Amino acid sequence: MMPDEDRERLRGTFNRAAGSYDRARPDYPRGLVDELIAIAGLVPGDHLLEVGCGTGKATLPLARRGFRITAIEPGPDLAAVARRNLAGLDAEVIGERFEEWQPRPGDQAALVFSATAWHWIDPAVRYRRAWEVLRPGGHLAFWSALHVFPDGGDPFFRGIQEVYNEIGEGLPPGGNPWPRPGELYDQSPEIEAGGLFSVAAVRHFDWEQVYDAESYIGLLRTFSGHIAMEQWKQDRLYGEIRRRLARRPGRSVRRHWGAILHVARRRG
Repeated sequence: MMPDEDRERLRGTFNRAAGSYDRARPDYPRGLVDELIAIAGLVPGDHLLEVGCGTGKATLPLARRGFRITAIEPGPDLAAVARRNLAGLDAEVIGERFEEWQPRPGDQAALVFSATAWHWIDPAVRYRRAWEVLRPGGHLAFWSALHVFPDGGDPFFRGIQEVYNEIGEGLPPGGNPWPRPGELYDQSPEIEAGGLFSVAAVRHFDWEQVYDAESYIGLLRTFSGHIAMEQWKQDRLYGEIRRRLARRPGRSVRRHWGAILHVARRRG
C-alpha cells in the first residue's frame, strides 16, 4: 500500500497536467462500460457518483447513456476541462475531495464509480464513504488502466529501462513493472474484508495503442511519477525516447493496456 505522505504528494500532481491528461490518456473500452452497466443493473436516469473524474474520460461515455452523474474532482484545472467535455449532458462536476464532500440530503446513488483514481482515495475511509452515499442494493465499481506486457510485447519498454536506471528512477533489483494481460491485481479480498460490500464481478479488459514519440511522451507527462521528476531527468529520458523511436521503422511504439473492473454490491 502506498504510504500516506506519498499518496498525498502525488495525487496533486495531475492537476498540473490537465490538458495533457485529456489528450493523452486512453479512452476506456466500450465493452468495459457495457459490462459495468449490465452487472450493476443500471437504467437511464439513475444517479451515478464518480470519484476523481479527472477530465471526464469515464464520465463522458456514461453520461451519453442517459445517466445523471455527480463527478467529484478536487483538481481545479482538471475539473474545468471535465466541465467543458460534459457540457450539455446531465453531469455536475464538484471541485472537492471525496473524503470531505457532503451529498445533498436524500440524494442516494445507484452506483459509485472511480476510473484510475480509487487508489488515490484514503483507504481508511473510501469504502465507508461509498457505502454511505449508495442506495440499498447499489453498487461500487472501480478500475485502472495500466501497462501490461504480453508475450511478444514491444521490446522498446525493456530497453528504455536503462535510461530510468541511469537517472535514478529505475526499479528495485528483480522488479517487474508490467504484469501480463489478465494478471492485474484482484482487490476482491480487500473489498470483502470491510463487510460493507460483496463482490459482484471481476472482469479483465485488454487493448493496445500505437504512439509516435511526441504522443508517447505526452502520455508519460500525465503520470504522477514523471510529473514529479526533476527537470533534468525528464529532459534526459524524453530526449532518449525521441532518439530511439526516430531510429525505428515506423518511428512508433506499441503499448498494451489492461484494466481490471471490480464491481461490488452494497450490503445492508
